[in-house]
Amino acid sequence: MDGVIVDSMPLHTKAWEAHLTRHGLPPDAAAKRMHGKRNDQLVRDLFGHHLDDDTVMAHGAEKEELWREMMEGRLDEFMIEGVVDFIRRHAASPLAVGSNAEPANIEFVLRGSGLKDAFRVVLDGHQVERPKPYPDMYLKAAQMLGTPPGDCIVFEDSPTGLAAARASGARVVAINSAGLTDLGGPVDLEIPHFSDPRLDTWLLTQQPGTR
Repeated sequence: MDGVIVDSMPLHTKAWEAHLTRHGLPPDAAAKRMHGKRNDQLVRDLFGHHLDDDTVMAHGAEKEELWREMMEGRLDEFMIEGVVDFIRRHAASPLAVGSNAEPANIEFVLRGSGLKDAFRVVLDGHQVERPKPYPDMYLKAAQMLGTPPGDCIVFEDSPTGLAAARASGARVVAINSAGLTDLGGPVDLEIPHFSDPRLDTWLLTQQPGTR
């Protein structure tokens, strides 16, 4: 979801900066460490691995509430170009969201964008034993959709997510909206957004059972 459906990272960075400042830590501590991580991983990375689960959850919830407050009324500004039209055009296909984002954020984005009903499966990182970069998220999504992983197409934006997608055996499209120079490995297609005409051309060449 983050970086694929919504360009959420700028406001996630600001929310972490505000949260860290509130707790007396350098506000820039999260910027280079947050991409593709689940909240519990990042909180322990920032505040210490000694924290108990309740404290970790409290930090994550406080920061995510800040993010939703910052995003409230502005969601349309941050949607990845072409994504709403693309998802609506393909809503008859078995679609899933697999995200390390907190469940409340997934609900906020999907409901606010009007896309919630387009997805048959919605998974967050807490519903699998191992988060990205492990493939568990995408393997479970494929299973729930009743589709072999090799016949799935995963859209990802971060090296962590792309690694998870590759490890699942799916076909992988990098939505490189951030202009990353290193995606961490090969992908089947790299585009900056969903309005890129190469996407529809490539999709027409994809046949089930060919991987």
